[in-house]
Amino acid sequence: MRLRTIIGTWNNRNPGDKRAAEAALLSYAPGLWRNTAGRGILTKSPSVGRERHGERVKPEIVLASGSPRRKELLGSLGLSFRVETSHADETVQNPQSPADFVETLAQRKAKAIAERYAESSVPTVVIGADTVVVLDGQILGKPQSTDHAIRMLQQLQGRTHAVYTGLCVVRQPDGRTLCGHRRTAVTMRSLSDADIRRYVATKEPMDKAGAYAIQGFGATLVREIHGDYFTVVGLPLALLSEYLNAFDVPVF
Repeated sequence: MRLRTIIGTWNNRNPGDKRAAEAALLSYAPGLWRNTAGRGILTKSPSVGRERHGERVKPEIVLASGSPRRKELLGSLGLSFRVETSHADETVQNPQSPADFVETLAQRKAKAIAERYAESSVPTVVIGADTVVVLDGQILGKPQSTDHAIRMLQQLQGRTHAVYTGLCVVRQPDGRTLCGHRRTAVTMRSLSDADIRRYVATKEPMDKAGAYAIQGFGATLVREIHGDYFTVVGLPLALLSEYLNAFDVPVF
């Protein structure tokens, strides 16, 4: 029986026709419809959007970040996704460890977007991330001005600091959430004030945690790293792959 005919029969007031239409609907797409508690009430199954006609529906992916670096890294995995920038508050009132700090903000960003899909019939996976630079226990975010960027780099030059990136992935409509972080140690070479000022003049540092971009001109400032390079860029791909696999979105 064609679906349109089934629905038309269901709307018919004859109880016998309704029972026949119900049976046909349950047969047509058993994972999509259910008879609620045997009361003759036909409703969509909670699994709607995940399986149709025995085929699993691939979740949609949303990147909750306007960062060009994160967009480029996620795109390098060959996955189809869209960007929805999260404007979540990035203020953290109580002092936290760097690991807790980045996980808190990554989760806040992901959930701000995930709320839009709480009632979605299509499974949706939302990815949030946050990155900070830490030196002597102090969290360095993005510079607020040119002078601020210069001061940050004067602190970092010739020393080793840590870069933390928090990652949070939320699946809707079931709300399942996975959060974690990665840490990488970065050692900068010694820089003169003239070196620092020339680098800051490129404008590259102005929207980067710690006032440098390891994937840009900032690569010339770095002597060595210990850990995951992609954590420094802003999206730890190995950890992301683990989380996506857990949500039935294999990278390969």
